Amino acid sequence: MHMNIEEILSKTVGELSSQDSLKGLCHQHRDHVPLPSNDALAESVELARSILFPGYFGRSKIRQSTLSYHMGVAIESFFRIMKKQVIAGLAFEECDTLLDEISRKAIEITDALVRRLPEIRKVLATDVEAAFNGDPAATSFSEIICCYPVIRTLVNYRLAHELHLLGVPLIPRMISELAHSETGIDIHPAAEIGHHFTIDHGTGVVIGATCIIGNNVKLYQGVTLGALSFPLDADGNPIKGIPRHPILEDDVIVYSNATILGRITIGKGSVIGANKWVTESVAPGSKIYKNVKISNGFEHGTGI
Repeated sequence: MHMNIEEILSKTVGELSSQDSLKGLCHQHRDHVPLPSNDALAESVELARSILFPGYFGRSKIRQSTLSYHMGVAIESFFRIMKKQVIAGLAFEECDTLLDEISRKAIEITDALVRRLPEIRKVLATDVEAAFNGDPAATSFSEIICCYPVIRTLVNYRLAHELHLLGVPLIPRMISELAHSETGIDIHPAAEIGHHFTIDHGTGVVIGATCIIGNNVKLYQGVTLGALSFPLDADGNPIKGIPRHPILEDDVIVYSNATILGRITIGKGSVIGANKWVTESVAPGSKIYKNVKISNGFEHGTGI
């Protein structure tokens, strides 16, 4: 027996609206609070870039006589847009919290983020310096800021990391994924990264959530700082939130396409050669040009 189009549509609507088929796949919106917006977050990131590097991003005609005015306008716009997105992020997770309380909390968080912008700029300045000093092809700081994907990525990361520390859900990951889409560099906002950090070329770099990276660290394209395995709970599911990614101490260099997995430590001043597979800690000052033997297997390696 053939169904007519109305019957087909009705059956399909019923199947797609079934609570069984929607388990974990449908978000119930609160009144007047939409999901966070990728477009709005992209706008806030561009504003942040223009605040942190005026004259390089945003308005192209910045002069000292008008800098304070343009800075004020940009910061006011950044605060307004980011506050709205933080409200959306908090409302997404705090379903039972009154909206007035969420709004108050969002203002406090956004105010704290704005007050952190000068310190973020100071750290980003060291990242620019590291990129310039680490690349003989670079001709100026201006070229680094304008052209190098690592700087765009690190603006996103350092903003997202601050929001992560301030307890904002969803928004930090969305900001980091904007950079991932733009540059091919994937840095989880929960990772801890020191000053004078740089990534040469950048495409394909992955830095996991529980990574700790010291100062004066340099990575090349294709480097993965990932998890070796996940301990499983009684139901066979990976246990979340445990340290599972590498620690890179100060002055480490990791060359292209090296893979470093697990909660291991790469000692201060070490060099990991290209295409190397490292799953055991290495002592400070080591130079690893051969693959380090895996001694504990590679089971349950879902995700990195």
